[in-house]
Order: sequence, then structure tokens, then C-alpha cells
Amino acid sequence: MGHARDSRYAARSQDDILALLRAQPMAWLVSAGGDDAAFTPLPLRAGLDAAGRLTALRGHLALRNPHLARLRRDPRAQALVLGPHAYISPGWLDDRTQAPSWNYAAVAFELEVRIETAADAVGAELDALVSQMEAGRPAPWRTQEMGARYAGLAAGVAALHGRILDTRATFKLGQDERPHDFAQILAGLQATGADALAGWMGEFDGSRR
Repeated sequence: MGHARDSRYAARSQDDILALLRAQPMAWLVSAGGDDAAFTPLPLRAGLDAAGRLTALRGHLALRNPHLARLRRDPRAQALVLGPHAYISPGWLDDRTQAPSWNYAAVAFELEVRIETAADAVGAELDALVSQMEAGRPAPWRTQEMGARYAGLAAGVAALHGRILDTRATFKLGQDERPHDFAQILAGLQATGADALAGWMGEFDGSRR
């Protein structure tokens, strides 16, 4: 990512990365290079060790997905997570000589992927994802409600455990803006419905005060 080595846009702590994964679980799993290059969009969950450190990403793929064959041949892959983002217009600013920009939150993970097809591993992964996505809903759904259908569908799925080898995060959220310009950008985003990005910018701005 273009700003990944600029310390101004680094994650303040692991919590920023975990928050982004919770807000935007849908990611691209990428195995690039070669004739069997594969690219799959899928939801991914954070895997924490006993000390609460982010050490893995977890998910699942259909057994019929050819990406599984690539991962068996070469377990190295990347997971790309793109969070809230928006075009930043100079038209929002008093100083219209400024250039357009784009603010965003994104993380790229380098992974070593292990495939698990045992029924208990698959079931645990599916239950964990459903629990995460249903949390806070007024009538949360559970996999058990599928009845006999569940076993047949689960049999067509493999669980993935992606051990994190490297993490590159960019939170380009107006850290380089002057206070007056920052306030005008925030107002412009809110006026155009980019509330998620505006919320991230406001939270990052508040943490520096």
C-alpha cells in the first residue's frame, strides 16, 4: 500500500486493526502468480492467542473452489481488507488550490494458510462466524436452526487457518491536514453520507488531542 511506510498513517495499536476487521470482515484472499493464481472474496475473523495478540485470520471456503488446490500447493497467501474510504474534494475547502485526495483504512496480511476439513474444525469455524455476525441482533440466528440441512452444507466446506506472517496497515484519515481544513473535510464527508469514514477520522483526530 502506498502509505504503508509513512508512520503518520500507522495503526496506533492492534486495536485499530481488530476494529477494522470487525467493521469490515469481507476481504480478498489472494494467491498471486502462476497459472493457478486465485482470488476469493470471503469473510475473515481475527484469531487471538492466549495473550490477546492477533496471530491468525480464520475463515472458510467451499470445497469446490479451485482456490483450495492452490493453497494446498502453496500455502502462502495475502488477505486484503479495505475499510471505509472516500474521495476528498478540494471543493469542500476554503483553500481550493489544494489537490484532491482519498482517505481510507486498509490492512494487508501475509499469511501461511492451513486447510482443515475435519467436521469438528469446520463446525467450530462456521459457528464462530455466525456468532460474530449475529451478535447484538434482536433475535440472533444459530446454525442449529438449519436442522438436517446443516450437515449437508457443512460437508462441502473447508475451514482455513491463516497464520499471520506480516501485517501492513494504513489509516490515512487526515492526520496531515491543518485543523481548519480537517474540519471542512469532515463536514464534506458527513454531507455526502460518508459517515463511517468521518467517524474513523474523528476518532483518530480525538486521540491526538
